[in-house]
Formats: sequence, structure tokens, C-alpha cells
Amino acid sequence: MTHDEGTSHTCNAMPSPEAPARLQIVTATNVLTQGVQLHVPVLITRIESAATLRTLYAALQAAFPLDYPVSIVGDLSVEDPQFLQTTLAQISEKKGISYPVNLYLPAQVSAVTIAVQQLVEVVAKLRSPDGGCPWDLEQTPQSLTPYIIEEAYETIDAIQLGDPGAMAEELGDLLLQVVLQAQIASEQDQFSLQEITQGITKKLIRRHPHVFADVEANSVEEVRANWEEIKALEKGKSPHEAQLLSDKMQRYTRSLPPLMAGFKLSEKAAAAGLEWQDLNDVWTKFYEELAEFQESLLQSDTKHQLSELGDLFFTLVNVARWCQLDPMLALRHTNQKLIDRIATIEGQISKPLAEHSFAELEALWQVAKQHLESAPPTVEATDRVDMAILEDPSAVFVSSEGVLSGSDPAHLEESSP
Repeated sequence: MTHDEGTSHTCNAMPSPEAPARLQIVTATNVLTQGVQLHVPVLITRIESAATLRTLYAALQAAFPLDYPVSIVGDLSVEDPQFLQTTLAQISEKKGISYPVNLYLPAQVSAVTIAVQQLVEVVAKLRSPDGGCPWDLEQTPQSLTPYIIEEAYETIDAIQLGDPGAMAEELGDLLLQVVLQAQIASEQDQFSLQEITQGITKKLIRRHPHVFADVEANSVEEVRANWEEIKALEKGKSPHEAQLLSDKMQRYTRSLPPLMAGFKLSEKAAAAGLEWQDLNDVWTKFYEELAEFQESLLQSDTKHQLSELGDLFFTLVNVARWCQLDPMLALRHTNQKLIDRIATIEGQISKPLAEHSFAELEALWQVAKQHLESAPPTVEATDRVDMAILEDPSAVFVSSEGVLSGSDPAHLEESSP
């Protein structure tokens, strides 16, 4: 096995994400001048003397821990080459080595890789029929969906608060949902966490040709244009088809909560000309939908009742739009108002709510209401999130200052496939 001095041999500078780590073969001189890749196993050849080995040791200890396992391999052209397993710290101390030799270093496993693998193993144990957790074993992709939404919102709240500890905890909870979904899917031979990570890695490489290929993009606008063109080609659509209103509206329904998506759909439809003449027409439509919903409740068709309730909600969203009111903020404030009133009541009583009479609860409710109404109003961080997303749904990343900022389109839920 021979190589030109000063050259490094590996199959790809950027390995395919689905390919196993491939051996990098590099001469000692090349290591000393250019270094080595840490994510693939390395065979360092042409170590001609103990002095060269000591020099390699000094260079490698900057990239590898001293207890990193290495192997000293003799002449590979002979049938039974010398083979000695040791650690990086000990290679310069080895005696009786017949030079020239080669040095093999396995692929370096990062602390992050180890931590993720531990999480995967814990989740697999929780899902194991043999001694696993009954709750985890009962879960399905569908039953876990609400937790994904909940953890995503809690993560946003932690980011808005600027609390690193809370952010790390909530991001961990969100990561758990990904690993759980992958575990369940792998049990059903659908896909695995490996396929998930390989898929997003390939997508990032494919959609960033200005980084991983020879395409030039010198501005955010050029990056976005390339992104949309690549995405359209992946889906078999022309750039024109990708810009159709219905296509954009479909993305809103996939990437936004239903109430927020309804508001955006209402805005887009109105901008395209699908709009009432005035607010009175909207109110007429609202009362029409209210009557239809009430009529549906007299029947036993749940599907029809849900349809009419949805129509009623959507019409009320249009009322809010015409009145220049944010329905998400309105509902969020009402939710918080209920929580605050109950918390105020609980702070004044010594026994559970359920043990009070209706009259007592009504009196406590009115006292709490008056107390809270006299307090100054506050604007929560999540309110700013809703308002910013409505103004620009593509800006879904939240900065530490609490303002949503535009980001690389590779990370936009609206733009993801």
C-alpha cells in the first residue's frame, strides 16, 4: 500500500449522510501540515522513526484526549504485521517498535453523540414490553401530537424569557418528542432516528448549494430564491406553481395553529378579492353561521356539527380582522384571565374549590374579578410572538430580545416540505 507523500485519501470530503464512516488514509507529513478529520477513522502511514511518532503525538493531543485508543500497525505488506493496541498518551513511550509503522485512530465519538445515544436507549427502555413504562407503551404518534405542540410553545416561552436553564430544559422536552416518534416508528419498521437525521442533513446540503456546491449567493434574497427553486423542483412544481395562493394557504394550515392559520387565510383570501363589502355583511354571515350551528345541534350528525362550528369560528375570526383585533391575543388573554382569577381565589381559601358551595364560589369569583381589574395590564412575551408571526409567518425564530427575527429559509417551518 503506497501513497504519494503529502496526500490524503478519503472517499469524500463531505461524506454522504447515509454512508458509514470511511477510512481516511493520510501520511504522517500530511497530518503534521494539514491535520485530520475527526469524524472518520484515520490510518496515518509512513511513520519512519520514533522521533516522527513523538512529533505526531504532540500534534494529535491537541485534537484527541490522552486516553484515546490508538493502534500501532506494522508493515501492511507482510502477512502478519505488528499490531499493538494502546492509548495516545503511551505511543511515544513504546519500546521495541520496528519502523516504519502506521497509526490507526478510530472515529472520534463526541460527547454530544454519546448523550443522544443515551437518550435513545432510555426511550427504547421506556417502550420495551419487558419492564417498560405502561404510559409510554400506550402512546401512539397521534396521542403524542398534543405534547409536541405543548413543548414547542413552552420552548418559545423559555426563549422569550431569556432563561438559558429553562431553554435547555424545554428544548430537551421537545427533543424527547422527536426521539419518541422515531422509536415508535422504528418498532413498526417505518423509519428510524437515523433516517430522520440523514434526511434533514441531505436536505440542508441540497438546499444550500452556495455552501456545499459551486452556486453563488451573496445575499439573503438570492439564498431564498435558490431555496424556493430547489424546493419546487423537489416537489415536481414549477416556480410559478409554487407561488399559487392555494399552495401558500396550504402551508399556513400545516405550519400554524388552527386559529392563527384561520386568521392568515382570511387575510390572504381578502387580499385576493374574496372579501365582504362592509362589516355589516360580516355580522350577517356570523348570525347565519350561528343559526346553522344551533340547528346542527338538534341533529345527531357529529361531523356536520363540527363543520358548522368551524364555519362559526372562521366567521368570528373575520369579524376580528375587520375590527383590527387579534383573535389569538384575545383568546390568550381570556385563558390567562381565567387562570389568574382561579389563582386569586385559591390564595384566599383554605380548602379545595370543589368543597365550596356555588354561592361561595360566585362571591369569591366577583371579589377576584374586581381585584384583577384594578391591577395594571401586562403584555406577555407570547403576545409579541403571536403579533410578530401574524405580520411575517416566515420569521418563526425568536431572538433573546423577544423580537422575532428573519432566518435562513432552511429553518422555516413554512418553507419546509
